[in-house]
Amino acid sequence: MPRRRCWDGPPPTFSAATSIPWIHHHHLDGRSYPEHDCPIYRSFRFEQVHRIEDEVFWRRDGKPIRVEYVSTPIYDQKVLAGAVVIFRDITERYENERRLREALAEVAALRDRLEQENAYLQETITSERAHHEIIGASGAVQQILTRIALVAPTEAPVTITGEPGTGKSLVATAIHTASRRSRRALIHLKCSAHAPEALEIELFGHIRSHALGTQRDRPGKLELAHGGTLFLEDLAELPLDLQGRILAALQAGEVTRLGDARARPLDARVVVALSRPVEAEVAAGRLRADLALFLNVFPLPCPPLRDRRDDIPLLVDHLLAVTCRRMNRQRPVVTTRVMQRLMAYDWPGNVRELRNVIERAVILTAGGKLVLDLGAPVPVSGPNNLVRTEAEMQQAIRQNLIAALREAQGRVSGPLGAAALLGLPPTTLASRMQKLDIKDHDWA
Repeated sequence: MPRRRCWDGPPPTFSAATSIPWIHHHHLDGRSYPEHDCPIYRSFRFEQVHRIEDEVFWRRDGKPIRVEYVSTPIYDQKVLAGAVVIFRDITERYENERRLREALAEVAALRDRLEQENAYLQETITSERAHHEIIGASGAVQQILTRIALVAPTEAPVTITGEPGTGKSLVATAIHTASRRSRRALIHLKCSAHAPEALEIELFGHIRSHALGTQRDRPGKLELAHGGTLFLEDLAELPLDLQGRILAALQAGEVTRLGDARARPLDARVVVALSRPVEAEVAAGRLRADLALFLNVFPLPCPPLRDRRDDIPLLVDHLLAVTCRRMNRQRPVVTTRVMQRLMAYDWPGNVRELRNVIERAVILTAGGKLVLDLGAPVPVSGPNNLVRTEAEMQQAIRQNLIAALREAQGRVSGPLGAAALLGLPPTTLASRMQKLDIKDHDWA
């Protein structure tokens, strides 16, 4: 209810000894309120009507009271006799307005995040993908599908390992799709595709700041993954200090944009991909041991295509259908001879290389039978072998050594070792392995 105070007689003199300045003559931030700036004082001094809509009084316990009031001089026989001041406590209204502003700011932040997330999803949807599901009927593929079914419903971090082109991103997508977080986005960051100085912004985002030279707020991949899944491909390509900051954000459950002081909540399921085994990356100093320990809860290896050759006909059939549909070409016939060549090739680039070969073959084929161009000589029998370059010879030697190690289950020496299979001294084989950079994971 409004409160009314009246003064009659001569205008009061405000001083530190009076009670009114004690409860009135201070701003909300504590600054002093000079008497001559007081509208009540001016009503007496200058005989003016004043309406004030943003004023503060102070309780004796030190709490502020937001008020609005009207001060009006009153006269007796045209002589200033006092003033009528009507006060209204608007503290609750100000509190409601403050809550409304905070709610609107939160809505704006959510809208900004949804816009960024929508733009990211549109970019992902429109990007070309070779295929959209895991293709294969081999035991290796069935094992992958079984492990995906086991881990997807959980919240456990997953570490996918495998050579480039083995379909690690497809496995990550399958895990997210089968999880309880499938309603939200799968946020994918390929760490090797960005310069080191740009990765910090990609991960953490930034606010609009003159110091940073940024024109608008931008959430990072960590923030966009809140409620969904974060897929970090080629994690070992991240600088070690950024790996530490990611670990700290995941453990704390909050992320802070660059230039901002406010932390935002972070609840993301993390899936990472590595081209080499976790132990090898840690030993090489490319992956922090504490981050590896945090993320390597459920390892999921992806075998190379040469270890699941039985899947090649299914993959060729699927990739051929996708490519012909995209290129608006009639589907050619895959002859037995072409399929034999595809099955005999070692596919160092795995399924990604097979996709490229099929696309190139569809472009080269005018109709009828598929015209195959592997881009490099393929081992064939007979007197018509093609001449190879030195690099191709070295690659063939490397693949032959790997095949021998795989046959010998990693043993180098001994009667059943790879050296015996190759007819080489074990020391010679070890030297060649070092020269050709053959590691345990190449044949395992």
